[in-house]
Amino acid sequence: METATKTNNAALAKFTAATQKVNKLLSLKKMSPQDIEDLDQAEREYLEETATLKLQQLTGAERDSFIEKIEAIVRVSTKNQLWEHNQMVISSAISKFISKHGYMPTKALIAQATGLSRQTVVKHVKEYTTHPEYLAAVQQFKLMAPNVLASVFKSAINGDTKAARLYFEMVGDINKQPGMVVTEQNNYIQINNTILSQENLRALSAEQLNQIEHIITGGQGK
Repeated sequence: METATKTNNAALAKFTAATQKVNKLLSLKKMSPQDIEDLDQAEREYLEETATLKLQQLTGAERDSFIEKIEAIVRVSTKNQLWEHNQMVISSAISKFISKHGYMPTKALIAQATGLSRQTVVKHVKEYTTHPEYLAAVQQFKLMAPNVLASVFKSAINGDTKAARLYFEMVGDINKQPGMVVTEQNNYIQINNTILSQENLRALSAEQLNQIEHIITGGQGK
C-alpha cells in the first residue's frame, strides 16, 4: 500500500511539473525549438496534446496568433494536418453556399462559415495549388485513372455508345501517334456490328491505318 502511494505521488509530481513547464511555454509570445530542448518524451506529448486541444477551441484571428506562436516547433505532419483541415472546411463551405445561393461566396463569408480568419482563407485559396498535400492529392486521382478507363471500357462493351466514344477518345489521347493525320469526318462506316468512326481511327496505329487503306483500295496503292 505504501509503495503504491509513493508511486502515485511520484506520478502526480511528474504530471504537475510537466503542466507547469507546458503552461510556461504557452505563455511565451513565440516558441522556438530551443525552448523545448529540455522536455522529455512525455512532456513533449503533453505539450502537443494541450496545443491541439487549445487550437480546436480557437477561431479567427486568435487561432492564427496561436498557430504563429507554435509554428517553429510544430512537426511537418501536424502542419499538413492543419492544411488538410483548412482545405476540407473551406471547400465544404463553398460547396454548401453555392448549392444554397447559386453564386460564389466572398472570403469573409467563407471565414464566417469555417471559423477561420479571412486572412487564412485568402492565403489558402491563393497558395493551395502549390502545396505538397494538394499535389499529392492530384497524384492520387491520376493513380485512379486506369480504374476509370476500365469502367468506361466495361460500359462500352455492354453496348453504351457514349462510353465507347469516350473510351476511344481517352485511349487516343494516351496513344496518339505523332505525325499521324486523320481527315475529320462527320459520319461513320458500319460493317455488320462493327462501327468504324473518326474516334476509332484516331485510336489506331500507323501500321493499322495502312492495313485498312490497303484493304479499301484493294492493294492498288502498292
